[in-house]
Amino acid sequence: MMEQSVAIDVCKVGKMYDGVAAIQDLSFQVRTGEVFALLGPNGAGKSTTLRILITLLRPTSGQATVLGYDVVRDADRVRRLIGYVPQERAIDRFLTGREHLLLLGDLYHLSKEESLRRIAELLKLVDLEGKADQPAKTYSGGMKRKLDIACGLLPNPKILFLDEPTLGLDVQSRLRIWDYVRQLRTKGITVVMTTNYLDEADQLCDRLAIIDEGHIKALGPPTELKTGLGGDIVSVTVGSAALARVEPLASALKGLPFIRAVSTKPTGLDIRVESPEKALPAILEAANRLSCPVEFIEYHRPRLDDVFVAHTGHAIREEFPAAEEEA
Repeated sequence: MMEQSVAIDVCKVGKMYDGVAAIQDLSFQVRTGEVFALLGPNGAGKSTTLRILITLLRPTSGQATVLGYDVVRDADRVRRLIGYVPQERAIDRFLTGREHLLLLGDLYHLSKEESLRRIAELLKLVDLEGKADQPAKTYSGGMKRKLDIACGLLPNPKILFLDEPTLGLDVQSRLRIWDYVRQLRTKGITVVMTTNYLDEADQLCDRLAIIDEGHIKALGPPTELKTGLGGDIVSVTVGSAALARVEPLASALKGLPFIRAVSTKPTGLDIRVESPEKALPAILEAANRLSCPVEFIEYHRPRLDDVFVAHTGHAIREEFPAAEEEA
C-alpha cells in the first residue's frame, strides 16, 4: 500500500499567554486525505493548536507547516489552501443561505461562473437546496451548521479545519454532519477537527491525538489505541452511602492478580482486568470484606473513554450547551 503524503507537520510547537503555556512541545503529522482529530476537554489546547495551523495565532516556539508552507512565513499561501469552520457561527440572520455563499464568492474573488457552480454543488452536499433562498433566521441549529460547512468549503480547500463541528447540536443533526465529513474524505479533502465528543472522534477519525493540559498524551487510530490498552474494563457502581469506601477498595484491588489498573469515577471504579471471569470473584470478595456494597457491575472491551482515562488520569469533562432542536 502506498504511503500517504504529509499534509500538516507540527514540530515542538508551543504557545504562551502572559507566561502561561496553553500548549507545549506539540509534535504530530496529519496525512493527506485523512480525518484527524484533536480530542480533549475544554481548555486542553485544541483550539489554540487549530488557530496556529490556520495562521490566526503565531506560535511562541516550534514550527508548523501546511502542505509544505510555514504557517508564519508563508501565512498568505496557507490561507489560500485551507477552509475553516469556526466554533462560533458567522451567519447573518437576514441573509439567505445562497446570499451568504454569493458574498463569500466575491470575497474569495471567484468568477461568477465558478461561484455559481460551487454554490450549487455545496448546497446539494449539505442538503440545503430546498432552503437556500430562505433567510438564515428561519434555519434550525443543524441547518446553520450545514451552512457554516458549505461556507468553509466554498474556496475548494485542500484541507478543511473544523472547530467543534457539532457542539450543541441534537443527535440527529450531529449524525448528519458526520455523514458530510465522511463525504469530504471520499473526495480526497483532508479534514482536521477539534472535538470533546468521544463518540465523534471514534466514529469519524482515521487517527486522533488525545490532548490534555497542553500536551499530547496519545496518538494513533482509535482502534489501535483501544486495542493497545489491553484487557477488559470492569465497571463497578456503588451506592451513595458506600462512596467513602471506594478509595480503600481501589487500594485493595491494585495488588490483586489479573488486575492491571484501577481508576475511580464519581459512582465507583473502573478496573482494567486481564480475565473478567477470574477477576470478578476477587473484586466482589474485596468489596464485601470492606463493607462496600456493589449496586451494579458490568464489563466491556476498551472504549475510547477508557483510553482517555488511561493516558490522562481523569475522564474527559463533557459539559456541553443544551442541544438545539432540528426543524
